[in-house]
Amino acid sequence: MRFLFASISFCLMALGQGAACAESIRDQEIAECRSGEIAVWNDGVDRPAIHSSLRIAYRHDDAPPWFDRSEVEALVSRAANAWAGCGVPVVIVPDAQADPRLPGTVRVQWSEAGSRGNFGLSNLSARTLSLGPGAFALLRSRNPSYNAMQTLQMVLSHELGHFFGLMAHSRRCIDVLSYYHDGKGARCFTRDPAGIGAFVEYRHTLPTACDIERCRAVNGLPPLQKSTAPAGRR
Repeated sequence: MRFLFASISFCLMALGQGAACAESIRDQEIAECRSGEIAVWNDGVDRPAIHSSLRIAYRHDDAPPWFDRSEVEALVSRAANAWAGCGVPVVIVPDAQADPRLPGTVRVQWSEAGSRGNFGLSNLSARTLSLGPGAFALLRSRNPSYNAMQTLQMVLSHELGHFFGLMAHSRRCIDVLSYYHDGKGARCFTRDPAGIGAFVEYRHTLPTACDIERCRAVNGLPPLQKSTAPAGRR
């Protein structure tokens, strides 16, 4: 999530006129994946999930004190359940019962070293999703009124998507796997370019229809929406 700070800073503004209209378009983008809309930045190659089924465990050690354990656990569960549409079975298990020897076990943890200064970072080899205490502390100090739980939900959904096989980042702004830009001047696309600035955060906090369709395709499952085409903009 290396571009997330920039997007949050850009979007922390008063909502402009026309937000209601833009919101309806945004909701449509979340719920449906039209033919040709699946597009990636080509910064990675999608592949099947790390295992035929996933077991997600959460460790609360070293979490910032303002994050309640039960609230974070609820966000982890929500993110995992939202990816269920991908067709890869996923369950939440207590950390004490998580067996790291099982190939489908993923541990969600707070680790400055593991996150490398980011809000979150996935390590598929170690099967860890590391959340960054420092990044969330910085967000809190810069914008104390900002809803960090929304950011945490987005980070969890985004990083879990990598374990389901989505390695490339989406060029579709609304997708939870999206990057708003590629760092070289190119920007993501949306059905309503004029409306993107009307939202605190345009990117969805959970996987969208296109995120799910990409995930199903890379895991060899049929699309949920008949109009969805696997190939899109490049």
